[in-house]
Amino acid sequence: MDRDAEVWIRAHVEPIGDIETVHQRSWATVARVPSIDGPAWFKACAPVQAFEPRLTAQLFARWPDRVAQVLAFDEERAWLLMAHAGTPIAQLGNPPEAWLRVLPLYAELQRGEAAHSDDHLAHGVPDLRISALPARYEKFVRQPDLPLDEPGRDRLQRFVPRFSELCAELSAHGVPATIQHDDLHLTNLYRQGDRLRVVDWGDASISHPFASLFVTFRFLEQVNGLPPTSPWFPRLRDAYLEPWGSGLTGTFALAMRVGTFAHAIAWKRQRDHLPDQARREFDEDYSVVLSRAVARTRD
Repeated sequence: MDRDAEVWIRAHVEPIGDIETVHQRSWATVARVPSIDGPAWFKACAPVQAFEPRLTAQLFARWPDRVAQVLAFDEERAWLLMAHAGTPIAQLGNPPEAWLRVLPLYAELQRGEAAHSDDHLAHGVPDLRISALPARYEKFVRQPDLPLDEPGRDRLQRFVPRFSELCAELSAHGVPATIQHDDLHLTNLYRQGDRLRVVDWGDASISHPFASLFVTFRFLEQVNGLPPTSPWFPRLRDAYLEPWGSGLTGTFALAMRVGTFAHAIAWKRQRDHLPDQARREFDEDYSVVLSRAVARTRD
């Protein structure tokens, strides 16, 4: 533990034991801080996620019942100190019922944060708004090092004109850009008593809100084994859309398709900041994300 970081932590919480590093990744280091009120969690973000401490603090200030409690943050040093958020629903088997409860709350947060999108962008949250995506996608598909076979790369490249059309169509639906977690799965949703909290906003962007459920649905398929035809998916979609209003199922389907590609673009940004060894491990999951994008070129 860096000495300056430890001094900073102790200025905000009184440890009752050793501060222990529990995760050290290329994008962030996380330490557990034992205290009389339960563990606190310190996160030191790498430059690729340096926006996360301020973003998390802003969300907690406006939505204290649905994100982790922020005890302190340092925007300049990209440090974040949070209270314990409970138990990840991964330990509970990733029950769809938990998502049924939290998705409307998450949608309310997104609707409220739309008014703050420009401020988030000004403080480093990545820009994946629909207007920015066609140019981002065209540059993305020309990258020579994507962990994808040649036919897959070719399909993505030939999809450039159609992707621009889909973005224009989605933009015409008029749903405002806002914060999009982009990593909304079973290890980032915590239960604390009757309350559910969304944590770990380091992959977030300002983009189309509905694309959030791409990751949620992917993990319900892969971890829970739900088939694509499971009735849980329309049920969760409808619960999420309820705060947004009626008549949006078509918009949701289009946003999920466009969001498949936006998610792959976002992962490329993360990948570019990794050392070679970490990149090889990262590519095991990234190849799955890319394969899903290739599949959506055929719809």
